[in-house]
Amino acid sequence: MSVIVWGSKPRGGAGGSKVVSPACRNRKARRGTHAPITAALMAAVALPSSGAYAQSSLQVVVPSGLPVQVTPTYPEIGVTFSFPTGDTTSSGGAGGTGDTSGSTAGDTSGSGTSVAGAGGSDSGGSAYNTMMAQSWGTAAENAAMAMGVNPTALAATCVMESGCQNTPAGSTGSASGAFQMINSTYTADIAAAVAIDPTISDSITPGLSGKMDPGTEAYAAAYELMNDAQVLQNNGIASPTVLDTRAIYQFGQASGILVANAGPTDNLEALVNLSPQNMAANGITSTTTVGQWQATIANKLGATANQVVLAAN
Repeated sequence: MSVIVWGSKPRGGAGGSKVVSPACRNRKARRGTHAPITAALMAAVALPSSGAYAQSSLQVVVPSGLPVQVTPTYPEIGVTFSFPTGDTTSSGGAGGTGDTSGSTAGDTSGSGTSVAGAGGSDSGGSAYNTMMAQSWGTAAENAAMAMGVNPTALAATCVMESGCQNTPAGSTGSASGAFQMINSTYTADIAAAVAIDPTISDSITPGLSGKMDPGTEAYAAAYELMNDAQVLQNNGIASPTVLDTRAIYQFGQASGILVANAGPTDNLEALVNLSPQNMAANGITSTTTVGQWQATIANKLGATANQVVLAAN
């Protein structure tokens, strides 16, 4: 006879013999008692009362693994976006950390530049105050400092890119978030930021979803600024400013280096290698000079445009 009992040792019926294993006897000797079987199980398992039962072979089968658990699910909470008003002539998206193969808005020229985003003017005020007025401002400031970047420089980037609003990607490109980064650049930059400071991996939103979490995207944008500034230092600019690094963030690394080192009367179109569509979207004409482009940045940011990017400077 074979009896299957879950979670307990079998016992005989009234007048029958108990089957007690040596291990059970040892436990009883140590603990002084044996776990009682429930009345329900006693009623459910009917065993013979004959003396032959003591000679029967009982098979106790214990289930392997844990029982199936109930996994709760939660409905996704809807998200609403607030779009900035005002000037929209600034570019969205970044060129990348030596990776300018990606682009947005259908531009596949490899410039790493996107069309105009929802950037806004700082209205002569402090870009830092604009960023810190956001619910994620403190998180972004911490991200900047973790990457060795002046928080004001990071704030200037979100002002230029989106007016510090968490804007989604448009229908023609992947640039999104408060810092309007494209997918390839964001993926590379957030991985590099985690490599510098592994502790942040416990607090950031994983995957591409992190682009729509400004506190997470701030780490990628801060790393981008740090890298852009170091690239410019290696190309003749000792203390890169917000205006200098803006050239790489907007036009990609190769073109950005040329723009940052160009004279104010140099023709911008000859340096940035943009498609006609992106030229128009970024407010650049065939006659726009580097100095005129720089003036549009300075008009938006005021004195912040001349802030150094690296905190060590």
